[in-house]
Amino acid sequence: MTDNDVRDNSARHRFELDAEGHVAFSQYKRTGGVIDIMHTEVPPALNGKGIGSRLVRGLLGLARAEGAKVRPLCPFVRSYIDKNPEYADLLA
Repeated sequence: MTDNDVRDNSARHRFELDAEGHVAFSQYKRTGGVIDIMHTEVPPALNGKGIGSRLVRGLLGLARAEGAKVRPLCPFVRSYIDKNPEYADLLA
């Protein structure tokens, strides 16, 4: 599994990552070129396996590739960006 396994499920307004028969996701809302990350959820069976971090890295990579900015309203995503300053340029 790699970070590029993250997909944008625009119909459900969320970034998704399949892992071990489960789906971790980050719910979002788009406004122009800004993606508000509202909530991130990792199924309990995947806790402690780094799935949340892989999901966030992947969604940040997708945002960067499309030239979007990110507003991390989700505390997990905010914390990830704070700990990984190489993504600070994506902040709206």
